[in-house]
Amino acid sequence: MVTAIVHINAEVDRIPEIAQTIAEIDGVSEVYSITGEYDLMAMVRVPAYEQIAEVIPGRLNKVPGVLATSTHIAFRTYSKHDLDAAFSLGLTESD
Repeated sequence: MVTAIVHINAEVDRIPEIAQTIAEIDGVSEVYSITGEYDLMAMVRVPAYEQIAEVIPGRLNKVPGVLATSTHIAFRTYSKHDLDAAFSLGLTESD
């Protein structure tokens, strides 16, 4: 699983609508409104690296009202939820 964290600048008066549209894109698992330099943050989770291009520049960046994005690819996952899921599939730390 490939995870990308996408920071999004959006038209301020349309943030809820834009967030909902992004949340409906296949591969987007969550969308958060956030404080700071960006307006929204989307978590993109896809099975293969190549699919990142389909989801982010192919669909997310084309949502009306999205002004700019900054994408960060995660190398590893350290959350308890994801580690528990891996162990339930029979994977070990050395896999």
